[in-house]
Amino acid sequence: MESYVAEKLYRRTGIALLALQLLVPAPGHAQTKIRLGTLLPQGSSQYQVLEQMGQEWRTASSGKITLTIYAGGTMGSEEEMVRRMRVGQIQAATLSVGGLSEIDPAVGALQKIPMVYRSLDELEYVRSKTEPELERRLNDKGFVVIFWADAGWVHIFSRQQAFRPEDFRKTKVFVGAGDQDEVKVVKGLRFDAVPLEWSDVLTSLQTGLVDTVPTVPFMALAGQYDLAARHMLDVKWVPLVGATVITKKAWDSLPADWRVAFKSAAARAGQQMQSRSRQESDQAVAAMKKRGLQVHGVSPELDAEWRQFAEGVYPMLRGNLVPAEMFDEVTRLIAEYRSKETRGQ
Repeated sequence: MESYVAEKLYRRTGIALLALQLLVPAPGHAQTKIRLGTLLPQGSSQYQVLEQMGQEWRTASSGKITLTIYAGGTMGSEEEMVRRMRVGQIQAATLSVGGLSEIDPAVGALQKIPMVYRSLDELEYVRSKTEPELERRLNDKGFVVIFWADAGWVHIFSRQQAFRPEDFRKTKVFVGAGDQDEVKVVKGLRFDAVPLEWSDVLTSLQTGLVDTVPTVPFMALAGQYDLAARHMLDVKWVPLVGATVITKKAWDSLPADWRVAFKSAAARAGQQMQSRSRQESDQAVAAMKKRGLQVHGVSPELDAEWRQFAEGVYPMLRGNLVPAEMFDEVTRLIAEYRSKETRGQ
């Protein structure tokens, strides 16, 4: 207990000192140091992709730009990272849709409609069609998207064996603390929603504060959630979608030729991060099974039950979690994609 308290005090002191350092303005007018926050664990392959991107930026700028990555939630929740970008404490962040929705809720259309996609190909089609509008909206709010990526499917991890939606109503479900609209919707569905920061998930699972956590497998493995939540329901709930953004102020301060080179390096980073994340989620399931995770398959009948449940949620999502016009656009694009698939185009 004493070591736990000491560790918490150490972390808080370190974060406080770091925050004070960030308040000190960089010398000169041009942006020379770009600080990027993320929840991705330090040392993970996704973190390494960001590091490689930073090295390419440094080379393209002849050593004049340094990308410093604050990983593992050092900068706080995604909501806090957005706030820090707005006040200039950090200039960039790799965020999930949850964090991006803090900038503009329209981004929620990519991820916050459960079981609307049947495949990741459908997601990529929708994303490619909606990216220009979403990037315009984010730009209008002062942020530039430098790359998009997804990490595959979010599955449901739980301490107790559970299969049907009704089963999970008997558990305490983790919900990100920063997304109050999502908390309201989850509670409206008669789930026992427990709003928490991602940094508190493992401890909360171990103590029983929460029983159920929806997440992608590679994050469950990295966070060791499976050591407490030993059951995974193999339902494709939503894809985990995200983007790396930089403040327009920081981006516009860079020379035009640097921006071209930086965007090119970022595009490669996005492709690598998506490829690695999808692959590692499959590998993570295999690794967790070796140490006791029980993966419960979903029959066609159970899948249909979950889809019926998810579709029943849509009226609550449309206009609340997801702006009505973007909700409608996503469903229209999915229908368009499936129509082309049927015609063999």
